Amino acid sequence: MAGANTLTFTDATFEQDVLSAEVPVLVDFWAEWCGPCRMMSPTVDAVATDYAGKVKVGKLNVDDNGGTAMRYNIRGIPTLLLFKGGKIVEQRVGAVGKSEVQKMLDAHLG
Repeated sequence: MAGANTLTFTDATFEQDVLSAEVPVLVDFWAEWCGPCRMMSPTVDAVATDYAGKVKVGKLNVDDNGGTAMRYNIRGIPTLLLFKGGKIVEQRVGAVGKSEVQKMLDAHLG
């Protein structure tokens, strides 16, 4: 359920893929049963394509990876967290439009 440039993050790979990344990383916390999460999917995939090479973009299924969701106190989904240098620099809860996601990312690039 991900586009060509959209990564899949897991509890096992989160440290390496997200926290140790050289570039900002946008993580979409989602679940299969979540309607707003499914609505966000094309936006996340589009942003992953638009920002390829500048930002890592991926999804983390909270049902399959509860450890990471708990670690970041994810209470509602979809939740977007933007990590830079291993730290959360931006957060959005709920379905947001592509322009909102782009604003989030652009604030931390360049």
